[in-house]
Amino acid sequence: MKLVLGLGGTGLSIVRFLSKKNIAYRLADSRMQPPLLSEFSDSDPILGDWTPELLNDIDEVFISPGIAQAQDIVIWAREKNIPVTSDIELFSRHAKAPIIGITGTNGKSTVTQLLGEMIENDGKQVAIGGNIGRPALNCLSDKVDYYVLELSSYQLDYTQHLNLFTGVILNITPDHLDRYNSFEEYTDSKLSLYKHCQYLVVNIDEMLIPKKESAKHFGVGIPKQPTDFGTVTCHGSCYFLKGDDVLMHVDDMELIGEHNITNVLAAFALGDQVGISTDSMVDSIKAFKGLEHRLEWVTKKQGVDYYNDSKSTNSVSTIKALNALIDRHENVVLIAGGIAKQEDYSQLFDLIDRDVAGVVLIGQSAQILGKSIKKSVVSYADSMDEAVSSASVMVNDGVVLLSPACASFDMFDNFEARGQAFKKAIAG
Repeated sequence: MKLVLGLGGTGLSIVRFLSKKNIAYRLADSRMQPPLLSEFSDSDPILGDWTPELLNDIDEVFISPGIAQAQDIVIWAREKNIPVTSDIELFSRHAKAPIIGITGTNGKSTVTQLLGEMIENDGKQVAIGGNIGRPALNCLSDKVDYYVLELSSYQLDYTQHLNLFTGVILNITPDHLDRYNSFEEYTDSKLSLYKHCQYLVVNIDEMLIPKKESAKHFGVGIPKQPTDFGTVTCHGSCYFLKGDDVLMHVDDMELIGEHNITNVLAAFALGDQVGISTDSMVDSIKAFKGLEHRLEWVTKKQGVDYYNDSKSTNSVSTIKALNALIDRHENVVLIAGGIAKQEDYSQLFDLIDRDVAGVVLIGQSAQILGKSIKKSVVSYADSMDEAVSSASVMVNDGVVLLSPACASFDMFDNFEARGQAFKKAIAG
């Protein structure tokens, strides 16, 4: 019998898959009222604190990625040598088409979606899922030519076997240090993706990512190999390259920011690895407007541009968003805050003091963050409506950017809800 842990979207996909395959399972959640409880009416779930008895007669545990490895139920299962497995590994056992895996601290959703659109634009059937929102098991289909999966470190932690045709680790910077004992442990989790890949795509600009001669490389600068991807700047204009061949002008893409140049290079390299035509890739990049809540332009109102970057839940991501807008605008006001992560925010504070006109701080960590900002004007707000109102007063002919650098769970269910609140506040 299988044990399914977690009554969330991942758990629901696992339960439906096992039911379809007539595989017996037991379902449990440590919460008494998980949010999707009503969806499991046919499963008779066991709710409340984990107990060792849950593992009686169990030969494999399928686990939701939100459950940490330090949880007792995980420790007990491993002490009994019961495999603890992700939905991603279960998916891989049954997927018949090539799988492309994408991970990294930042940018993975953008690259996943862009690559999926490249494949579709090339006339092939593609399913996009994993951490990007659609559970991998819900993507299974005999009609699919390629699967493109965004993979989180949490999913990789519970994945021992995964058959990837190709994959990429975009970057590794400190994140989720409340879940991992050290940054090194988090790094190892990310790096584990490559052991599952038949062909590697590697970012040569990332120091923590090992370089492999057999890999396809990408990075800012002129490529060293004819099969690699990079950039060149000539007479003030920047171009994407494959080897010595010019692919397109950087300014022809809708995305902004140096980090998105790297994201596009990653998509180029992955698309080339699976045989997508250059024309299809270029057309897709030119048409791609980005994802919601990721440096998303919302509107221009009374001379002020509003950008929703609610997905930025760490300082590195917020720094990238700020740099992208500082390059284009003289006056930027930042809305930030929430639950600060166990990371070094000093570079963000330095950037704010140097180049940001004002900051409105919200959430649990607002006062702590505010004490480290020395030069920029700082104000505080108790709601998103108040934050947008205060930020709008602080800027003329510039930008208001929501890029929190923090988790959202103190005030919102998730980063999507936070971004929607920002948009509603602007419209109101």
